[in-house]
Formats: sequence, C-alpha cells, structure tokens
Amino acid sequence: MVSILIIEDDVSLRRLYEIIISLEGYQIFQSTGNGENAVKLFKTASEKPDLILIDHRMPIKTGLETAEELLEYDAKSKIIFASADSSIKDKALSIGAKSFLLKPFNSDVLIREIESILSLQDTIT
Repeated sequence: MVSILIIEDDVSLRRLYEIIISLEGYQIFQSTGNGENAVKLFKTASEKPDLILIDHRMPIKTGLETAEELLEYDAKSKIIFASADSSIKDKALSIGAKSFLLKPFNSDVLIREIESILSLQDTIT
C-alpha cells in the first residue's frame, strides 16, 4: 500500500490531508507539524514513505530546509510542496521537489497530483 508522510504545522489542515488521503486508499506513513520531527521520523524508519507532502512555513525548520535534508538522505524521495508562498516554488522544484501546489487548492487537485507523481514512479521502476 502506498504510504504518505505529511509535514504540515496547521493541525486542522494536517488532519484534513489525513482524511482526504485515507479516503483515497492511501496509508498515512506519519503526520507531523514540523520539519525537524519529519527528518527524525524519516531517518529512523526502516521503510520509507512513497511520497512526502510538505508545507513551507513551519516552526523549527522550513519546508525547504526539510526537503533538502530529506533529499540528501534519500535522493529518490518524491516530494510535493503545498504552500501559500509562491515565491519558493522555483527553489522547491530546483532542489528536487516533484511538484508544487499553491494553497488553497481542493482535494481533487491534491489527489490528481499524488496520482501523477506515483504514476511517474511506476513508469521508472
């Protein structure tokens, strides 16, 4: 089953992502409110998530800092940025994010993007 790591500091939005993703049949790998926790979870997990959904503006470590660290650890990580800060889109994509969703967006957009990234993975492997 496909697992997704959610990194979002807004608790209500994080919960909404969990619900939407679960209803589509995906497994929540973990869900956390800051990048530092996400990096620790990722590095200590025996199995890595298939996809990472990450916000940018978070306490302790930004989404860009978190993504860079996750990609240094595992360059094959599939990251979707979901942020209201459009100024970081080019940077997010240049460091290795597969996609950038500008908040707000609806659940259909999120699921289509997840499916798109996962289908790329299927054609590569």
